[in-house]
Amino acid sequence: MASGTVRIDIDGHVATLTISRPEKLNALDLDMLKALAEAADAVEAVPDVRAAVLTGEGKGFSAGGDIKAWGGMLPQEFGHAWVRHGHRIFERMATLRVPLVAALNGHALGGGLELAGVADIRIAEEHIKIGLPETGLGMVPGWSGTQRLVRRFGAQAVRRMALGGEIFTAEEARLLGIVDAVVSTGNSLTAARDYAQRIAARGPAAVEIAKLMIASANGEDNGTAVEALGSILAAKTGDLKEGVASFSEKRPATFKGEW
Repeated sequence: MASGTVRIDIDGHVATLTISRPEKLNALDLDMLKALAEAADAVEAVPDVRAAVLTGEGKGFSAGGDIKAWGGMLPQEFGHAWVRHGHRIFERMATLRVPLVAALNGHALGGGLELAGVADIRIAEEHIKIGLPETGLGMVPGWSGTQRLVRRFGAQAVRRMALGGEIFTAEEARLLGIVDAVVSTGNSLTAARDYAQRIAARGPAAVEIAKLMIASANGEDNGTAVEALGSILAAKTGDLKEGVASFSEKRPATFKGEW
């Protein structure tokens, strides 16, 4: 039986994904990871969606990985069933077709910050705390805290959190480039939806392509980004139409170099 879920609400061109396990401050276990992946697939299945918002139900954004879910795992199981599996899910979220805006309505610590890191834009409420406390438990960040977060936030900020155990306020995180904006308590979801609407008002194809290009420039998912862009371009050519037609009609193709 699932221990939680991810709700999806679509309003016009904006989808809102809400992590719903409030009794555990939206801590993630295997069921919640599966729900995130399913939510990503569901959002991408709706062509009209141009931007998405990610937030948590209740007082927390996400307390990160649920220690009860992984604390009793054997090392090999932990590495494969937990860390690698979580990596795949977070990569799925990071490469969502549409831009993702995170509404940090509560603390984002450990895996919660790694989850926030998959978003393109992060809007935090003024009262929240941000950090990577794993080494204080004898553990290391495992869901790309030392990889994606370094690329997106810079190595020094991650060193301070992961090595020194520093916990940043929302404003400190803004000054370090970890979050993009700070709003008053209770207003992150509204602000995130407003920003998502701002994105949705722009050219959807151009936004999708720009997201792929930025990911490539940042050293993220280069192979997929390049092949996706190339495939989109090829799919619009006259040559592709001729190739498909010739295949259907069982005749040699006559390519004209048409774009």
